Amino acid sequence: MINFSRVKTIALLAIVLISNLLFIELQAQKALEYYLPDITYSSDISTPKEILNYEIGEWHISHDQLVDYLEHICSESAKCTITEYARSHENRPLVYLTISSKDNLRNIDSLRLEHNKLSDPTNKEDINIAKLPLVLYQGYSIHGNESSGGNASALLCYYLLAGKSAKIDSLLNNTIILLDPCYNPDGFNRFSSWVNSHKAFTANPDPSSIELNEVWPGGRTNHYWFDLNRDWLFTIHPSSKGRIQIFHEWKPDILTDHHEMGSHSTFFFQPGVPSRTNPNTPQLNQDLTEEIGNYHASFLDSIGSQYFTKERYDDYYYGKGSTYPDINGCIGILFEQASSRGHIRETKNGLLDFPFTIRNQLVTSLSTQEAALELRTKILKYKREFYKNRYDKQSDNAFYIFKSQDNYISNFFIELLNRHDIDVYSIKKSMHLDEIEYPDDISFVVPKKQKQSSLIKTIFEKVNEFPDSIFYDVSAWTLPLALNLDYTEGEVILSNLLNKKIKNITNHKLNVKSDFSQCLAVAIDWGAYNSPALVNKLLEQGLKLKALSRPSEYVINGETKVLSTGTVIMTTIASDPERNNNIESLFKLAELYNIELFPIDSGYSKEGASLGSNNWISIKAVNAAMIIGDGINAYDSGYTWYQMDQRLEIPLSLIDQKNLRSSSLKKYNVLILPDGSYTLNSQKSSIIKDWVKSGGTLIAMRRSIEYARRQGWLEGIEEVNVENTDELKKISYSNYKSSSGSNAMGGTIINTTIDIHHPLFYGYLKQELPMMKQGTQFYVVPKESSTPMVYSENAVLSGYASEINRVKTAGAAGVICSAYGNGTIIACVDNPNFRGIWLGGSKLFANMLFMSDLIERSTLLR
Repeated sequence: MINFSRVKTIALLAIVLISNLLFIELQAQKALEYYLPDITYSSDISTPKEILNYEIGEWHISHDQLVDYLEHICSESAKCTITEYARSHENRPLVYLTISSKDNLRNIDSLRLEHNKLSDPTNKEDINIAKLPLVLYQGYSIHGNESSGGNASALLCYYLLAGKSAKIDSLLNNTIILLDPCYNPDGFNRFSSWVNSHKAFTANPDPSSIELNEVWPGGRTNHYWFDLNRDWLFTIHPSSKGRIQIFHEWKPDILTDHHEMGSHSTFFFQPGVPSRTNPNTPQLNQDLTEEIGNYHASFLDSIGSQYFTKERYDDYYYGKGSTYPDINGCIGILFEQASSRGHIRETKNGLLDFPFTIRNQLVTSLSTQEAALELRTKILKYKREFYKNRYDKQSDNAFYIFKSQDNYISNFFIELLNRHDIDVYSIKKSMHLDEIEYPDDISFVVPKKQKQSSLIKTIFEKVNEFPDSIFYDVSAWTLPLALNLDYTEGEVILSNLLNKKIKNITNHKLNVKSDFSQCLAVAIDWGAYNSPALVNKLLEQGLKLKALSRPSEYVINGETKVLSTGTVIMTTIASDPERNNNIESLFKLAELYNIELFPIDSGYSKEGASLGSNNWISIKAVNAAMIIGDGINAYDSGYTWYQMDQRLEIPLSLIDQKNLRSSSLKKYNVLILPDGSYTLNSQKSSIIKDWVKSGGTLIAMRRSIEYARRQGWLEGIEEVNVENTDELKKISYSNYKSSSGSNAMGGTIINTTIDIHHPLFYGYLKQELPMMKQGTQFYVVPKESSTPMVYSENAVLSGYASEINRVKTAGAAGVICSAYGNGTIIACVDNPNFRGIWLGGSKLFANMLFMSDLIERSTLLR
């Protein structure tokens, strides 16, 4: 008789034994054979283990180890050179390797120049595509905690340099590979340090384990917590600037961008969702992407890896690594590997270990190379036609013209355009266009008919029609609106308008024509972009400064001049023994920041406030802190930190909310609450409440406004409530996900009306200000005097907004100022420092810091 109980026990023991054996196998080191094709490898090239003393995948390679290994094996091979193209904020080198045949490397400069003729639509020479190498740019780990790509790059380099096969020979004869091993050194190093320092000898795949759960802000972002995969177009950071320079030096034909996604997924490669491709991208681009995708599918099938394509991800925003190439005649390809988050992790698909994720990234790197080799002539012809067709369609005399009275902003935009290989010209004479005067000394023209015509279009155009209503990121990025520039599209005979091509504007020597020897005060133009940085330096030196709260007329240099609200003065009393030193210090700073100064020789103002008037109000040095930590939006926190640290040059204390009880707020006069989900307990909330009541300025941005409302600090602020129509309520199950997604606002540019006489908008000249709207927070205007920014009635300038959100946006509050005890709370519904590109909002943010004490208390919401 069979003992079923015993059989059952034996079966269970067998299952446990097999599971343990599988688990041990997953924990085991994976030798090179696990990853690499089965070919002969030269012993002249060092393996990763020979340099690192461990196999790839056994530990997470740190950035310094990665660069050290690549430098080492590149020096061992005649098929490789390595180039540093930038330094990160933490001074880590960003490098790329040029890998090709020895003959190609000997002629690399001439090959690059010949290849670049493909992207020059004015070139009339015949290009022998049959003999021209394809340029393949392979890049990894722009999100630092998506590290399988960066680890795979070491293996890929070893394969190309040590491997001996006819396939590799053919590949290197017919391609030039630019291998960028790590786009984000700072985040990559932060993450590797975390997972390696929490790795156990006995691996633990429990998702709750500390190794698999980074602390805030995590390793995804760069030093300032920016997502570098949103910076390809804006190029705010050194890594992005350097990478885009290399991109345009080489004009690659394929660019790959290796990422990770949620652990419970599998592997994704582009194309993405077809309806969510930017209309400026040619269909042939997507067709070629799909054709290359067949190679990925075949290679992944060969190792038994699961995958998906044409789902979830899009190809819309040109500021991402896989989409920026598409508007530059290149094929951009996104890869997303399910993340192990550490060394091994339980998922709904079973145990997922780090080596497996690395192998998938390597295999799709190899499949890309195979596709590049076999589709080389087709892809090179595509690039040639991309540039030629777009160029030929442009009018010879069509252009965009823009102006700014601020050299800093003009230079910022001109240098950004040049970085993207776009030509900018000064103009010969002033012109009037669409009711805007464009003076010749501050206006600049971008002709549409140049090789970057496609990129020019997407930088300048306002978009209000879309093929889909779901967006993975922002739906608009019109850069002149971000910079608050006057700009117009026009068409004239350009030869009569264009002066000379410019790279940047030379700052003229200011303040040399004015006589400051007898002045009673020196006025500083608050409207200049860099004035807040200058003013802060003076305040740090202990100098007394005042700001003008009403327009006033003074005689300056013998001429009558109206000083606008916000003008800052430093008095220069003749009896003050430090008078000359103070003026000299001011001059040096004004020259550094390129700020014009104005001598005030008489304290009398014929119209407005004389120097002794109470309308000149003292301003204080900024002592600011910002709450950070779990639940708080690291991106939005980073935008603010970057703005204060890099541009305003004001120290910002970053206080983790878990340490709030042990941190004294008394030393600060400004406290910033960035966007996030706040879960502070009553004791910590009381610390903030008491600080505001005692006279502090609290800046609440985006969702932190809701936290302040819950605490009862912002009574009187109500959300806009618009009933959904019957049509919006009738959503079927199958359409629910897409319908709810279409009501999101990932990034839409809206127009606002501002009160330029209000202290928060000192320095602005126009009564309209574009803002980037993210999220669906809409508030009723509670009181006109307390709401100096209001969304326009037809607010959407560029980008997608559902009908219900368009209704909610109309006339909603943008900034609300409220009294709380002796303090002030500024509720800013949108982040004015968005991604470091929104220079149009910079003065608003500076005014929150410096000018909030100038707000009349009677105008505040109570």
